[in-house]
Amino acid sequence: MPNPRLKMLRSLVHQRTSNDDISHDAEHVERVVRWAIHLAEHSEVNPELAECAGLVHDLVNVPKESSERALGSEKSAVVGCELLKDAGFDPQEVAQVVEAVRTCSWSRGLAPTNRLGEVLQDADRIDAMGAIGIARNFACAQGMAGRGSGSRLFHPNDPSGQTDRPLDDVRNAADHYRIKLLRLQKGMKTPAGRREAARRHAFMEQFLVELEREIHSP
Repeated sequence: MPNPRLKMLRSLVHQRTSNDDISHDAEHVERVVRWAIHLAEHSEVNPELAECAGLVHDLVNVPKESSERALGSEKSAVVGCELLKDAGFDPQEVAQVVEAVRTCSWSRGLAPTNRLGEVLQDADRIDAMGAIGIARNFACAQGMAGRGSGSRLFHPNDPSGQTDRPLDDVRNAADHYRIKLLRLQKGMKTPAGRREAARRHAFMEQFLVELEREIHSP
């Protein structure tokens, strides 16, 4: 039988989720949910709460170039708190999920304070890596370009950030690999998360090698 609380929460979340930014759309949420459940099942964490955390982790999507970018997870936690209550979750469950969401953001730089937070943070970071991470990175750059940021795919003379120039992932999408994406693997908290991150990390490194090769080919 479907869980009525989760069914209600999912409905509330989808009513609030915009697909204008395809790097943070409903499909991103569902991928994070699936990984959160998977990691929870291998980490002695309640899978139902992991699903809740995945559902509400990105309720407020702050644009990457915004000065408030680092506050996205805290804003999502505030909205998620209300939706969880509306869906019928008890105060203790709500507190666990809200705390996990509050600490999940890379931009904020906070360490998880509970096991659920470790699961959510790993699940969210897994979706920023590998082939999906590459696609989301360039989708994000296109979104910023549409808002007038002057974003482009890569720096023309140093596409993968190999020199000592200042990196700028608002201007050059590929700079995001050195600034963030290639650093995610070292911060993974769960054994299953570390295994998947290692595989996706290797794929991204190979992508940068191929990017350099194609750019410098005749």
